[in-house]
Order: sequence, then C-alpha cells, then structure tokens
Amino acid sequence: MGKIIVFKLGEEEYALDINFVQSIERIQPITRVPNAPSYVKGLINLRGNIIPIIDLRKKLNIGESVFTDHTRIIITHYEDIELGIIVDQTSDVMDVSLDKLEMELSGRMEFDAFGGIANISGRLIILLKIEELVKTEVHSSRFNF
Repeated sequence: MGKIIVFKLGEEEYALDINFVQSIERIQPITRVPNAPSYVKGLINLRGNIIPIIDLRKKLNIGESVFTDHTRIIITHYEDIELGIIVDQTSDVMDVSLDKLEMELSGRMEFDAFGGIANISGRLIILLKIEELVKTEVHSSRFNF
C-alpha cells in the first residue's frame, strides 16, 4: 500500500492512504449548507478553494465531533473532488504493506469505505478508502458537490 496518515476518532485509530491527502488544517469557520445530510458540516474557503466538509464521526455513526485544540480537517482529493474530513486528532504517518492487513472488510460490511485493518506493532488501525467516501458523498446524497 505505502504510507498512511493515522488519525483518531474517539479512542479508535483510522487511516487514509497519504496519496489522497492534500493537507491537514486546524478547524476553521464552516458555512452551513441548507438541506445537506446531517454529517455534512458545510463548506470552507481554503486559500480560494471552496471545500465541502464532513464530520467523519457522524458519517460512521459513532457520535458527533466536539471541536478541541486537537481537532483537524484532513483535506483529501480523489480524481477532481476535494473533501474535508473532520477528525479528533491526527497522530502519525506510517508505512504499511499489504501483509500487515489483518482482514479485508470490503463486501462483508454495509459501509464500503472500510478497506481493512492494519495490525502495526500491536495497534489496530482501520483503513478507510477515500474513493468510497467521496463516491458515497457525491453520488448517493441529495447534497451534490
């Protein structure tokens, strides 16, 4: 796989392929958008780019984010789509290989964005597939970016 960016949602660790991460930003004012799904926090203007922001905790049905000094927005890109993901905190950039994957979760879970679990030095890190997060965001919701 390569390098991953590891972040926390509560006590759990998740990761994204670093190739899809543009930047990590501190939380900033988010403009609400009417009629958006509940996990869509709104839009931000980041250096002239308007970027939709989702609350990943809410998207994964594990509560709603409470903003702290550690809260970050991971700005991701997939094809021509930029998406900001609110996480509780970022922690590491790590190398991971396919042999570190404990199990493939795709197809066995309702949420297609789960890409597997990496067991790295005893840490269980849930890998997310940004292409599935973006796809469900753009194609499956009434809120069209």
